Parts: sequence; C-alpha cells; structure tokens
Amino acid sequence: MNSFRNYVHSLKNDIPASIVVFLVALPLCLGIALGSQAPSLFSGLIAGIVGGVVIGVASGSQLSVSGPAAGLTTIVAAAIMKLPTYEAFLLAVVICGVFQIVLGYLKAGIIGNYIPVSVIKGMLAAIGLILILKQFPHLVGYDKDYEGDEAFFQVDDNNTFSEIFKALNYLTPLAVLIGVVSLLIQIIWDKIALKQGGIFKIIPAPLLVVFVGAGINYYFEKQGSSFAIDPEHMVNIPIAKSTEEFFSFFTFPDFNMWKNFDVWITAGTLAVVASLESLLSLEAIDKLDPYKRISPTNRELKAQGLGNLVSGLIGGLPVTSVIVRSSANVSSGAKTKVSAIVHGVLLLLSVAFIPNILNLIPKSALAGILIYTGYKLAKPTLFVTYFKKGWNQFLPFVLTIAAILLTDLLKGVVFGLAVGFFFVLRSNFKTAILFVKDENNYLIRLRKDVSFLNKPIIKEYLSNLPDNSKLLIDASKAEFIDKDIVEVIEDFMIEAPTKDISVALKPNSQLQDSFGLPLLEVETGGYAKLDKKTWNQQVNN
Repeated sequence: MNSFRNYVHSLKNDIPASIVVFLVALPLCLGIALGSQAPSLFSGLIAGIVGGVVIGVASGSQLSVSGPAAGLTTIVAAAIMKLPTYEAFLLAVVICGVFQIVLGYLKAGIIGNYIPVSVIKGMLAAIGLILILKQFPHLVGYDKDYEGDEAFFQVDDNNTFSEIFKALNYLTPLAVLIGVVSLLIQIIWDKIALKQGGIFKIIPAPLLVVFVGAGINYYFEKQGSSFAIDPEHMVNIPIAKSTEEFFSFFTFPDFNMWKNFDVWITAGTLAVVASLESLLSLEAIDKLDPYKRISPTNRELKAQGLGNLVSGLIGGLPVTSVIVRSSANVSSGAKTKVSAIVHGVLLLLSVAFIPNILNLIPKSALAGILIYTGYKLAKPTLFVTYFKKGWNQFLPFVLTIAAILLTDLLKGVVFGLAVGFFFVLRSNFKTAILFVKDENNYLIRLRKDVSFLNKPIIKEYLSNLPDNSKLLIDASKAEFIDKDIVEVIEDFMIEAPTKDISVALKPNSQLQDSFGLPLLEVETGGYAKLDKKTWNQQVNN
C-alpha cells in the first residue's frame, strides 16, 4: 500500500518526465530500426513500447528505461542479413529472452557489481559527448546518419568528427534556427523559469521545444516559403490507414526455424551483449539516482528477458536498458518506474492515433533536446572533480571516455575496465610492501595480501642489502602471502649468514606453518639498543 501511495504521490514528477522520455525515445526507436536494417521501422517502435510497459512493470529499477539499443544495431543488422527471414530473426529474439531469464535465475547479475565507479562515470560522460557530437548534424539539418548511431566509424565511411565538418557544408537554415531556439528554451527554462515555480515546474521544457519547433516550421510551410523544412528532416512514423493495416505492422516469429543453428548463435550473442549493456546501464543510472536506490540486477535480467521474449513474439527488435533514455528520465525529475511505463503507453497511443501530428516535429528540435541531455551528462565540472581525485581515478575516467568515443560502448567499457583494474593492481602492489632504512638497519613490512606480483620488488630489496646489516621482516599484519614470497624469504634466510646479515622475523600464522615457529623465534633484543625514534615506531606498529 505504501508503494502504491508513493507512485501516486510521484505522478506530478513522473508524468512530465515520461513526456520528455517519450519525445527522446520516439526518433531513437525509428533511427535504430533504420540502422538495424529492419524491414519495417515499426519494429523499433514495438521494442520501445515493450521496453516501456513490459520491462517497466517487471523491472525492480525505478529510473531505468528500456528500448531498442544502438549497441545492438551491428549485431542485429548482420543477423537479419544472415538468417533466411525476418521471422527467423524474431525467433532468435524470443530465445534470447529465454536465455536472459535463465541468467537471472543463475544470479549472473552480480557482474555489474565489479565495475569501478570511475569507469561508470566515464561511460556516462562519454554518452553525453556522443549525444552532443552525433546530434549536431541533425541540429543543423543534415540527417544522412540515422538517429541513435553511437559508433565512431559510420556506414557512410565517415566518422563522428568528419560527419560534423561535412554537415557544415549542408546547413538547412530553418533547422539551424529551430535547433538554436530549442537549446535556448531549455537553458532559459533551467536557469530562470524553473526558479519562478508554479506552472514552470509542471511543463517540461522539451515539450515546449517540440511545440515551438513544429510551430515555426508550420508557419513557414503555410507561407509557402522555400525555407520550410523538407519531409526528410522531420519525424517519419509509419501511418496506418485502417485498424487492419495497423495490426499488419506486427509480425510473428517462425517457430519452424528452431532447428537452424544460426538462430541459436544469434540468440546467444544477443543475450550476452544485451545483458551486459543492461547491467552497465543499470549501474550507471543507480549512480545518477538522487535517492541512491540500488536496483536488483538479477531481477533486471529476468525483466529484460521477458521484454525480449514479448518483443520477439510481436515483431519487435531486441531491447536493453538504455542510458540515453534513462538519463533523460533522471534529468527530467522522474521519481519512480511510472515514468518509464507511461512513456511506453504514450508511444503506443501516439503511433496508433496521432502519427500525422508527430510527423510535424522537426528532427532538429529533438536534436536540441538530446544535445542538452548530453551536456548534463558531460558537464565540465565532472572532469574537474575527477582530476582532483588523482590519477588513479582520473585516468580510468578519461580513457574510458576516449575509448567509447573512438569505438563503441561495450569496447570502450572493456578498455576502461582493463585500465581500472590495472590501477587497482598497481595500488595494491605499491601498498603491499613497506621498506624502511635507518642507517644500517632495515625493515621490510608485508601488509594486506602479498602476491607473486610483489616477488620482483622483494627480491630487489633483499639482494641490495649491504653486508653486516640488520633486517627485520615483519609479516604479522599480512593476511595472505603467496608461496613464491615464502620461498624468497626462506632462501634469503639461508643466504643471510654468508653476508653477515642479521635477520629477525615477526611472522603471521602462514609463515609459522611454512618455516616452523622455533626457526623464526630470532632474538630481536639487538634492535632494542637502537635509540632511533623512527625505527622503534616502525618496528612496534
């Protein structure tokens, strides 16, 4: 009952947010269907509807929004070309859903917990920069690249940066005007209007952007002006002339293709990639959640599986949790999953009843919305914050951004993880061993876990000890010592008398078991006569 009250109480935030997400999702659903080379753009809308309604209800996340994902376009396009029919591909989507449900029950969602925060933040900032860079051509009326493309290298032989320079040669004046006005409206709305309260908090700025953008173009069309935007630069939703034609947009899988090996390979590939993208997105959105709620990852895998199963059954593309829509949801002030569900309902109602009206929306207006969303994800202050945290945090952050910008989301994150784990290992490597010198007296303290990776530095310390020196090896605080390290210490203790080096060892239980306690009960009284404050502090700690 309390949950129901929370949902009702949050409607004043969730309904406006759902409208924003709907406006963002609409062109992306169509664009990703186009980029996936699906036989009908309606397949992208089906995936968006299922992602909103089905996954929205089943998911445990309050702010994540699902739908067709840019990260799957290459896989989907290749599968559609390879499989005999689109219906065979739909069967692969259904099987993918079943695989994901099984992964959920196997508790595979724990994978998301091993992603460093610096990599997650880098991923969000990279998505923000991608939105700004990729949407700029659409903002100025150059729409050769499909909406939602996130890859660096594009199918038209351009890349993210060359596409921008090329777009400058094909400016559409009215699109530029609408795009600039769209950005100004959102900036003024956030900086001035929202502070006034009242109706300004109820009406989402992106909705005003759409109305103004459509109104400007409609005015020029009615004037018969040559500046009016061509239909190719407008939203283009398939229009059904009758109820029968509307339902004909839905396609069903061919279950007779279950013996086709390629169907199963496609299903497995989709399940792995879609699950990873969903877990990454979920982890990222939890970081953006102002209430710091933690979404259940295994339940999310089951919800995503159910979504793909339903989407495949009725002709839709595969779905994942999507960062772009989810971040737009967060930045628009959503509080609960009602926003995601309502956005799915709005997609269904709009394509069924008002496609003609939606086709009046200029793409440049929607590009303005996405660019402003991207700015919120990649604010300059975020880079300053991570720079102040030190290189161990800053480098994984910026290298993740660079890798995602120059490849794609999954490859970039994998590279970011590798960098992040390198710094984790480096940090552990540096802090596992303490070396202190006081004249001719030396201390080597083993701390935390000492692995075989620390073997070279220990051997270096021991081999460089001068003759007639005194050494204390303090292993009392080490929780784990690799057998290779034990062997190095054992060899040195045998060699030390030949160099007149006195060795004392404060063992942990592991070393006691390895050498035998009597061997290690070396007289340490000789160190007590050292009247050195620093030395005594180190030995006694």
